Amino acid sequence: MIELTWPQVSARRLARAGLTAPMRAEPAEAVAAMCGAHAQVMSAAEASIGLRLDGVTRTGVRAAVGEGLVKTHGPRGTVHLLPARDLPLWVAAMSSIPYADRAPASIRMTPEQIEQVIAAIRDAVAGAELTIDELSEAVVAATGPWAGELVMPAFQGWWPRWRQVMGPAAHRGAFVFGAGRGRKVTYTAAPLATGPAADGAAWLVRAYLRAYGPATPAQFAQWAGGPVTWAAEAFRRVEPAEVRLEGQRAWLLAGDTELPDEPPRGVRLLPYFDAYVVAGRPRELLYAGAAAERALAGGQAGNFPVLLVDGQVSGVWHQRRKGRTMDVTVEPLRDLTPAQARELDEQVQRLGVVMEAAPRLTIGTVTVGAHA
Repeated sequence: MIELTWPQVSARRLARAGLTAPMRAEPAEAVAAMCGAHAQVMSAAEASIGLRLDGVTRTGVRAAVGEGLVKTHGPRGTVHLLPARDLPLWVAAMSSIPYADRAPASIRMTPEQIEQVIAAIRDAVAGAELTIDELSEAVVAATGPWAGELVMPAFQGWWPRWRQVMGPAAHRGAFVFGAGRGRKVTYTAAPLATGPAADGAAWLVRAYLRAYGPATPAQFAQWAGGPVTWAAEAFRRVEPAEVRLEGQRAWLLAGDTELPDEPPRGVRLLPYFDAYVVAGRPRELLYAGAAAERALAGGQAGNFPVLLVDGQVSGVWHQRRKGRTMDVTVEPLRDLTPAQARELDEQVQRLGVVMEAAPRLTIGTVTVGAHA
């Protein structure tokens, strides 16, 4: 039985995430290594990807969307950027998760209605790029007035009933996000290659364990947004190797147990919902001490941009942009050595390059609350 320490695992994950040294690769390669980049906040996705790459700015990331990258619903039903080449595998993986309808009974759709809506979405975006209003009109026309009933609370209004299955529809490959029409979001057909059906869930376990192992089926289930029974079955199909992480059972891929020789070193800034912290478990090891209270929101990771020091979450930060200037406030939760303070300044400058802005660093309290 291999016994692993948290510093060993942290160093391994950082290296594989492109956070030890920037990758000399295309955006799609970095996103593949991350197992997807959370893109609900697009500027955060641009930072996540750009900070992992050598010589790529937000412009380069934007140019890759629609080329090497696609925007769609990924793990947990949240919006992600995924490598276009892997989209069929992601669809196979996400569509294998049993659908759990958590909507109130008063607005819930029957299985037959769900199938009708997904088919209507797929037909509507074939050869087209539609705004949400245009897509809604097409779905209601194809299914019936019940689909258009305004029953879903949303921001300051109500959404039509059919929109509750946007996530499952994307997981089935019915659509991806389009290029947009001005400020309006658009939806279009997913670029899915035809071929033999893949074991998507097993493929996703392998990708996840390569990036974030060692891990347990329960941790994989939380990350993917599926039940533990589904995750455990997927684990059984990849021949995992059992290890001990700080005395607790976990798994790596058989034959993929190498570890870096050195413990984690360095200072890094990670933006909202960065894949490294969202997938990073056990939380109590990554968010040790004061970080558990300051940098998590109800136990959830990603709601604060974080400062990593030697692989540990050691602070939070926030940036406010005005024109070409970007004010970056960093709130460390530990004393930084002079060398770490210099590296933090270098990381802020690098963030400025990636985001194409002139950064100004302030060390102080971050007053902005958690992102919803």
